[in-house]
Amino acid sequence: MRLFRILIALACVAAGAIVGALNRDLVSIDLAFVRIGTTLGVAVLVSLLSGVLLGGMAIAASVVLPLRRRLARLERARREAGPGTSPPLVSRVEPVPDAEAR
Repeated sequence: MRLFRILIALACVAAGAIVGALNRDLVSIDLAFVRIGTTLGVAVLVSLLSGVLLGGMAIAASVVLPLRRRLARLERARREAGPGTSPPLVSRVEPVPDAEAR
């Protein structure tokens, strides 16, 4: 698995180097308060990287953090229940009748 991650990382670095080398045109990015002059390849790579980071933070905020809070709540309830007992992980749910019983 570690070798696979290293190979993926090297492939991404190589793809970034190729994109940077093939897009050498100069561009100017105006951010209202500052103007940045760079090459097109660097601008594309920075925008892709910032999109990945913003997407990762959005997923972390909307999925990971609520799941961590839920896990902490369940662990706290388990500690309060005492040794040898475990609180139910889900509330009681009525069984669904079989389709054949209808």
